[in-house]
Amino acid sequence: MQISEIMAERGHEQVVFVAEPKVDLRAVIAIHSTALGPSLGGIRFWNYPDEGTAIVDALRLSEAMSLKAAAAGLDQGGGKAVVQWADPSRPRTREQLEVLGRAIDELGGRYLAAEDVGATTADMDGIARVTPWVTGVSESLGGSGDPSPVTARGVLAGMRAAASERWGTSSLAGRHVVIQGAGKVGAALARLLAALDAQVSIGDIDGNRTAALATEIPVAVIDPASAITTECDVFAPCALGGVVDAESVVTLGCEIVCGGANNQLAGEEIDDRLAARGILYAPDFVVNAGGILNIAEEFRGYARERALAATERIEATTQRVFERSREWSLPPGRAATRMARARIEEEPFGRGRWEPGDPTAWTDGQPLTRVRP
Repeated sequence: MQISEIMAERGHEQVVFVAEPKVDLRAVIAIHSTALGPSLGGIRFWNYPDEGTAIVDALRLSEAMSLKAAAAGLDQGGGKAVVQWADPSRPRTREQLEVLGRAIDELGGRYLAAEDVGATTADMDGIARVTPWVTGVSESLGGSGDPSPVTARGVLAGMRAAASERWGTSSLAGRHVVIQGAGKVGAALARLLAALDAQVSIGDIDGNRTAALATEIPVAVIDPASAITTECDVFAPCALGGVVDAESVVTLGCEIVCGGANNQLAGEEIDDRLAARGILYAPDFVVNAGGILNIAEEFRGYARERALAATERIEATTQRVFERSREWSLPPGRAATRMARARIEEEPFGRGRWEPGDPTAWTDGQPLTRVRP
Protein backbone atom coordinates (compact mmCIF):
# COMPACT_ATOMS: atom_id res chain seq x y z
CA MET A 1 0.00 0.00 0.00
CA GLN A 2 1.23 3.50 -0.85
CA ILE A 3 1.95 5.96 1.97
CA SER A 4 -0.75 8.33 0.71
CA GLU A 5 -3.26 5.47 0.77
CA ILE A 6 -2.37 4.69 4.40
CA MET A 7 -2.76 8.38 5.25
CA ALA A 8 -6.17 8.56 3.61
CA GLU A 9 -7.35 5.32 5.19
CA ARG A 10 -6.27 6.25 8.71
CA GLY A 11 -7.12 9.95 8.55
CA HIS A 12 -3.65 11.50 8.59
CA GLU A 13 -3.39 15.16 7.68
CA GLN A 14 0.26 15.71 6.87
CA VAL A 15 3.69 14.06 6.61
CA VAL A 16 6.86 16.16 6.50
CA PHE A 17 10.25 14.81 5.44
CA VAL A 18 13.38 16.39 6.86
CA ALA A 19 16.83 15.80 5.34
CA GLU A 20 20.05 17.69 5.89
CA PRO A 21 23.11 15.73 4.70
CA LYS A 22 25.51 18.39 6.02
CA VAL A 23 24.64 17.37 9.57
CA ASP A 24 23.66 13.75 8.81
CA LEU A 25 19.99 14.06 9.78
CA ARG A 26 16.95 12.36 8.27
CA ALA A 27 13.56 12.52 9.94
CA VAL A 28 9.83 12.16 9.34
CA ILE A 29 7.16 14.23 11.12
CA ALA A 30 3.64 12.81 10.91
CA ILE A 31 0.54 14.77 11.92
CA HIS A 32 -2.48 12.55 12.31
CA SER A 33 -5.16 14.96 13.52
CA THR A 34 -5.60 18.53 14.68
CA ALA A 35 -9.39 18.23 15.04
CA LEU A 36 -9.24 18.68 18.80
CA GLY A 37 -6.10 20.82 18.91
CA PRO A 38 -2.45 20.91 17.83
CA SER A 39 -0.84 17.51 17.44
CA LEU A 40 1.35 16.49 20.35
CA GLY A 41 3.80 13.60 20.32
CA GLY A 42 7.35 12.55 20.99
CA ILE A 43 10.48 12.42 18.88
CA ARG A 44 11.81 8.89 18.49
CA PHE A 45 15.47 8.27 17.69
CA TRP A 46 15.76 4.71 16.41
CA ASN A 47 17.79 2.49 14.10
CA TYR A 48 15.20 1.82 11.42
CA PRO A 49 16.18 -0.71 8.73
CA ASP A 50 14.85 1.52 5.96
CA GLU A 51 12.92 4.70 5.32
CA GLY A 52 9.65 2.91 4.63
CA THR A 53 9.69 1.30 8.07
CA ALA A 54 10.37 4.68 9.67
CA ILE A 55 7.45 6.30 7.82
CA VAL A 56 4.99 3.54 8.75
CA ASP A 57 6.10 3.77 12.38
CA ALA A 58 5.55 7.54 12.37
CA LEU A 59 2.06 7.05 10.92
CA ARG A 60 1.09 4.37 13.47
CA LEU A 61 2.51 6.27 16.42
CA SER A 62 0.92 9.60 15.46
CA GLU A 63 -2.50 7.97 15.13
CA ALA A 64 -2.04 6.36 18.55
CA MET A 65 -1.26 9.80 19.98
CA SER A 66 -4.55 11.17 18.60
CA LEU A 67 -6.44 8.37 20.31
CA LYS A 68 -4.44 8.87 23.50
CA ALA A 69 -5.14 12.60 23.67
CA ALA A 70 -8.83 12.12 22.90
CA ALA A 71 -9.24 9.35 25.49
CA ALA A 72 -7.44 11.47 28.09
CA GLY A 73 -9.84 14.37 27.52
CA LEU A 74 -7.19 16.69 26.10
CA ASP A 75 -7.96 19.28 23.45
CA GLN A 76 -5.05 18.08 21.34
CA GLY A 77 -4.35 15.81 18.44
CA GLY A 78 -1.65 13.32 17.66
CA GLY A 79 1.71 13.72 15.98
CA LYS A 80 5.08 11.98 15.98
CA ALA A 81 8.58 12.54 14.71
CA VAL A 82 10.94 9.66 13.99
CA VAL A 83 14.62 10.10 13.27
CA GLN A 84 16.64 7.41 11.53
CA TRP A 85 19.48 7.03 13.97
CA ALA A 86 22.10 4.28 13.80
CA ASP A 87 22.84 4.37 17.53
CA PRO A 88 20.02 5.76 19.73
CA SER A 89 22.46 6.14 22.63
CA ARG A 90 24.75 8.43 20.62
CA PRO A 91 24.25 12.10 21.57
CA ARG A 92 22.88 14.49 18.99
CA THR A 93 24.86 17.56 17.98
CA ARG A 94 23.62 21.10 18.43
CA GLU A 95 23.41 21.49 14.65
CA GLN A 96 21.29 18.34 14.22
CA LEU A 97 18.83 19.39 16.89
CA GLU A 98 18.53 22.86 15.41
CA VAL A 99 17.79 21.46 11.94
CA LEU A 100 15.04 19.33 13.44
CA GLY A 101 13.80 22.25 15.55
CA ARG A 102 13.52 24.55 12.54
CA ALA A 103 11.45 21.93 10.69
CA ILE A 104 9.12 21.77 13.70
CA ASP A 105 8.99 25.55 13.90
CA GLU A 106 7.93 25.82 10.25
CA LEU A 107 4.75 23.92 11.15
CA GLY A 108 3.71 26.95 13.21
CA GLY A 109 2.46 25.03 16.26
CA ARG A 110 0.55 22.29 14.40
CA TYR A 111 3.02 19.82 15.93
CA LEU A 112 4.28 20.05 19.52
CA ALA A 113 7.36 17.91 20.11
CA ALA A 114 8.17 15.86 23.19
CA GLU A 115 10.42 13.00 24.31
CA ASP A 116 10.07 9.46 23.07
CA VAL A 117 12.32 6.41 22.78
CA GLY A 118 15.96 7.42 22.43
CA ALA A 119 15.29 11.10 23.18
CA THR A 120 16.37 13.02 26.27
CA THR A 121 15.51 16.22 28.08
CA ALA A 122 18.79 17.62 26.72
CA ASP A 123 17.49 16.99 23.19
CA MET A 124 14.31 18.93 23.98
CA ASP A 125 16.41 21.78 25.36
CA GLY A 126 18.46 21.83 22.16
CA ILE A 127 15.37 21.95 19.97
CA ALA A 128 13.92 24.70 22.16
CA ARG A 129 16.78 26.99 21.09
CA VAL A 130 15.08 27.47 17.73
CA THR A 131 11.37 26.83 18.36
CA PRO A 132 8.89 27.30 21.21
CA TRP A 133 6.86 24.29 20.04
CA VAL A 134 8.56 21.67 22.19
CA THR A 135 7.64 20.20 25.56
CA GLY A 136 9.50 18.19 28.18
CA VAL A 137 12.29 20.76 28.41
CA SER A 138 14.30 21.21 31.59
CA GLU A 139 12.57 22.71 34.60
CA SER A 140 15.15 25.51 34.54
CA LEU A 141 13.73 26.51 31.13
CA GLY A 142 10.15 26.51 32.37
CA GLY A 143 9.35 22.93 31.40
CA SER A 144 8.39 19.79 33.27
CA GLY A 145 11.51 17.75 32.59
CA ASP A 146 11.36 14.02 31.93
CA PRO A 147 7.69 12.88 31.66
CA SER A 148 8.51 9.19 32.23
CA PRO A 149 7.81 9.08 36.00
CA VAL A 150 4.34 10.52 35.41
CA THR A 151 3.75 8.04 32.58
CA ALA A 152 4.55 5.25 35.04
CA ARG A 153 2.04 6.66 37.53
CA GLY A 154 -0.63 6.55 34.85
CA VAL A 155 0.19 2.94 34.00
CA LEU A 156 -0.14 2.09 37.67
CA ALA A 157 -3.54 3.83 37.79
CA GLY A 158 -4.68 1.80 34.79
CA MET A 159 -3.33 -1.36 36.40
CA ARG A 160 -5.41 -0.70 39.51
CA ALA A 161 -8.52 -0.40 37.33
CA ALA A 162 -7.66 -3.66 35.57
CA ALA A 163 -7.11 -5.38 38.92
CA SER A 164 -10.54 -4.22 40.09
CA GLU A 165 -12.11 -5.47 36.88
CA ARG A 166 -10.44 -8.88 37.07
CA TRP A 167 -10.15 -9.57 40.80
CA GLY A 168 -12.62 -7.20 42.44
CA THR A 169 -9.94 -5.19 44.24
CA SER A 170 -7.52 -2.50 43.10
CA SER A 171 -4.80 -3.73 45.44
CA LEU A 172 -1.64 -5.01 43.75
CA ALA A 173 0.02 -6.22 46.95
CA GLY A 174 1.32 -9.74 46.41
CA ARG A 175 0.47 -9.72 42.70
CA HIS A 176 3.24 -10.83 40.34
CA VAL A 177 3.94 -8.19 37.68
CA VAL A 178 6.39 -8.92 34.87
CA ILE A 179 7.80 -5.77 33.27
CA GLN A 180 9.38 -5.98 29.83
CA GLY A 181 11.80 -3.06 29.52
CA ALA A 182 13.79 -1.32 32.25
CA GLY A 183 14.00 2.07 30.58
CA LYS A 184 12.73 5.23 32.19
CA VAL A 185 9.07 4.18 32.31
CA GLY A 186 9.68 0.52 33.12
CA ALA A 187 12.09 1.31 35.95
CA ALA A 188 9.77 3.96 37.41
CA LEU A 189 6.86 1.51 37.28
CA ALA A 190 8.95 -1.14 39.04
CA ARG A 191 9.71 1.30 41.87
CA LEU A 192 6.04 2.18 42.29
CA LEU A 193 4.98 -1.48 42.33
CA ALA A 194 7.71 -2.46 44.79
CA ALA A 195 6.50 0.25 47.15
CA LEU A 196 3.04 -1.40 47.02
CA ASP A 197 4.52 -4.81 47.96
CA ALA A 198 3.90 -6.30 44.52
CA GLN A 199 6.18 -9.09 43.33
CA VAL A 200 8.13 -7.60 40.43
CA SER A 201 10.14 -9.37 37.72
CA ILE A 202 11.84 -7.32 35.02
CA GLY A 203 13.82 -7.99 31.87
CA ASP A 204 15.67 -5.71 29.47
CA ILE A 205 18.07 -6.22 26.57
CA ASP A 206 20.45 -3.93 28.47
CA GLY A 207 21.55 -6.01 31.45
CA ASN A 208 23.17 -3.01 33.09
CA ARG A 209 19.77 -1.40 33.56
CA THR A 210 18.23 -4.36 35.34
CA ALA A 211 21.36 -4.99 37.41
CA ALA A 212 21.35 -1.40 38.65
CA LEU A 213 17.63 -1.55 39.44
CA ALA A 214 18.08 -4.79 41.39
CA THR A 215 20.52 -3.06 43.73
CA GLU A 216 17.91 -0.39 44.43
CA ILE A 217 14.63 -2.29 44.93
CA PRO A 218 13.59 -5.93 45.38
CA VAL A 219 13.06 -7.17 41.81
CA ALA A 220 13.80 -10.46 40.08
CA VAL A 221 15.86 -10.03 36.90
CA ILE A 222 14.69 -12.29 34.08
CA ASP A 223 15.57 -12.90 30.44
CA PRO A 224 13.67 -10.25 28.44
CA ALA A 225 12.84 -12.84 25.79
CA SER A 226 10.98 -14.94 28.34
CA ALA A 227 9.05 -12.04 29.90
CA ILE A 228 5.99 -12.55 27.73
CA THR A 229 5.70 -16.26 28.58
CA THR A 230 6.44 -16.00 32.31
CA GLU A 231 3.54 -17.07 34.54
CA CYS A 232 2.30 -13.93 36.30
CA ASP A 233 -0.73 -11.87 37.18
CA VAL A 234 0.15 -8.85 35.02
CA PHE A 235 2.38 -8.54 31.97
CA ALA A 236 3.56 -4.93 31.52
CA PRO A 237 5.21 -4.18 28.14
CA CYS A 238 7.32 -1.05 28.65
CA ALA A 239 9.72 -1.20 25.69
CA LEU A 240 8.86 -1.14 21.98
CA GLY A 241 5.47 -1.91 20.43
CA GLY A 242 4.11 -4.94 18.64
CA VAL A 243 5.25 -7.42 21.28
CA VAL A 244 1.84 -9.12 21.51
CA ASP A 245 1.37 -10.62 18.05
CA ALA A 246 -0.26 -13.68 16.50
CA GLU A 247 2.54 -15.92 17.74
CA SER A 248 3.07 -14.55 21.25
CA VAL A 249 -0.61 -14.14 22.11
CA VAL A 250 -0.93 -17.92 22.49
CA THR A 251 2.03 -18.12 24.88
CA LEU A 252 1.13 -15.29 27.26
CA GLY A 253 1.28 -16.45 30.86
CA CYS A 254 -0.69 -13.59 32.44
CA GLU A 255 -4.26 -12.60 33.33
CA ILE A 256 -3.83 -8.91 32.52
CA VAL A 257 -1.79 -6.98 29.92
CA CYS A 258 -1.15 -3.43 31.10
CA GLY A 259 2.03 -1.53 30.30
CA GLY A 260 3.62 1.70 29.15
CA ALA A 261 4.72 0.85 25.59
CA ASN A 262 2.87 2.32 22.62
CA ASN A 263 1.13 0.03 20.10
CA GLN A 264 1.63 -3.10 22.22
CA LEU A 265 -0.68 -5.16 20.01
CA ALA A 266 0.60 -6.00 16.53
CA GLY A 267 -2.90 -5.48 15.14
CA GLU A 268 -6.51 -4.88 16.14
CA GLU A 269 -7.30 -8.57 15.75
CA ILE A 270 -4.97 -9.35 18.67
CA ASP A 271 -7.46 -7.54 20.92
CA ASP A 272 -10.06 -10.16 19.96
CA ARG A 273 -7.64 -13.01 20.53
CA LEU A 274 -6.72 -11.77 24.00
CA ALA A 275 -10.40 -11.58 24.90
CA ALA A 276 -10.95 -15.10 23.56
CA ARG A 277 -8.19 -16.34 25.85
CA GLY A 278 -9.75 -14.57 28.83
CA ILE A 279 -6.83 -12.13 29.16
CA LEU A 280 -7.85 -8.60 30.13
CA TYR A 281 -6.15 -5.91 28.05
CA ALA A 282 -5.88 -2.39 29.45
CA PRO A 283 -5.53 -0.36 26.20
CA ASP A 284 -2.05 1.13 26.02
CA PHE A 285 -3.10 4.55 24.73
CA VAL A 286 -5.42 4.91 27.71
CA VAL A 287 -3.12 3.82 30.52
CA ASN A 288 0.12 5.38 29.25
CA ALA A 289 -1.38 8.86 28.85
CA GLY A 290 0.33 10.23 31.96
CA GLY A 291 3.22 11.56 29.92
CA ILE A 292 1.04 13.52 27.50
CA LEU A 293 -1.08 14.83 30.38
CA ASN A 294 2.09 15.99 32.09
CA ILE A 295 3.65 17.80 29.15
CA ALA A 296 0.31 19.32 28.11
CA GLU A 297 0.42 21.20 31.39
CA GLU A 298 3.46 23.16 30.17
CA PHE A 299 1.20 25.22 27.94
CA ARG A 300 -1.01 26.22 30.85
CA GLY A 301 1.86 27.17 33.14
CA TYR A 302 3.22 23.92 34.50
CA ALA A 303 1.89 22.74 37.85
CA ARG A 304 3.09 19.33 39.02
CA GLU A 305 0.14 18.80 41.37
CA ARG A 306 -2.36 19.42 38.57
CA ALA A 307 -0.51 17.03 36.24
CA LEU A 308 -0.48 14.27 38.86
CA ALA A 309 -4.16 14.79 39.64
CA ALA A 310 -5.02 14.46 35.94
CA THR A 311 -2.89 11.32 35.73
CA GLU A 312 -4.69 9.69 38.66
CA ARG A 313 -7.93 10.05 36.69
CA ILE A 314 -6.59 7.43 34.25
CA GLU A 315 -7.94 4.84 36.69
CA ALA A 316 -11.49 6.11 36.23
CA THR A 317 -11.02 6.42 32.46
CA THR A 318 -9.82 2.81 32.25
CA GLN A 319 -12.81 1.69 34.32
CA ARG A 320 -15.12 3.44 31.83
CA VAL A 321 -13.42 1.59 28.98
CA PHE A 322 -14.14 -1.75 30.67
CA GLU A 323 -17.76 -0.68 31.26
CA ARG A 324 -18.21 0.23 27.58
CA SER A 325 -16.48 -3.01 26.60
CA ARG A 326 -19.16 -4.97 28.42
CA GLU A 327 -21.98 -2.72 27.22
CA TRP A 328 -20.95 -2.92 23.56
CA SER A 329 -19.75 -6.56 23.66
CA LEU A 330 -16.38 -5.44 22.34
CA PRO A 331 -12.89 -6.23 23.61
CA PRO A 332 -11.38 -3.30 25.57
CA GLY A 333 -9.04 -2.08 22.86
CA ARG A 334 -11.81 -1.75 20.29
CA ALA A 335 -14.08 -0.11 22.86
CA ALA A 336 -11.42 2.46 23.77
CA THR A 337 -10.74 3.22 20.10
CA ARG A 338 -14.46 3.71 19.48
CA MET A 339 -14.69 6.11 22.43
CA ALA A 340 -11.66 8.13 21.31
CA ARG A 341 -12.70 8.33 17.65
CA ALA A 342 -16.17 9.48 18.63
CA ARG A 343 -14.67 12.44 20.47
CA ILE A 344 -12.40 13.34 17.53
CA GLU A 345 -15.27 13.11 15.04
CA GLU A 346 -17.35 15.49 17.13
CA GLU A 347 -15.02 18.25 15.86
CA PRO A 348 -15.13 17.79 12.08
CA PHE A 349 -13.94 21.32 11.33
CA GLY A 350 -10.82 21.23 13.47
CA ARG A 351 -11.40 23.34 16.58
CA GLY A 352 -7.66 23.31 17.15
CA ARG A 353 -6.46 24.46 13.73
CA TRP A 354 -3.97 27.29 13.64
CA GLU A 355 -4.45 30.54 11.79
CA PRO A 356 -1.50 31.27 9.47
CA GLY A 357 0.90 33.74 10.97
CA ASP A 358 -0.53 33.44 14.48
CA PRO A 359 1.09 30.50 16.29
CA THR A 360 -0.05 31.71 19.72
CA ALA A 361 -3.84 31.49 19.53
CA TRP A 362 -6.55 29.02 18.66
CA THR A 363 -9.04 29.72 15.92
CA ASP A 364 -11.69 29.80 18.66
CA GLY A 365 -9.76 32.53 20.46
CA GLN A 366 -8.35 30.44 23.31
CA PRO A 367 -4.65 31.23 23.77
CA LEU A 368 -1.91 28.62 23.81
CA THR A 369 1.43 30.24 24.49
CA ARG A 370 4.87 28.94 25.25
CA VAL A 371 6.33 30.93 28.10
CA ARG A 372 10.02 30.85 28.89
CA PRO A 373 11.47 32.40 32.08
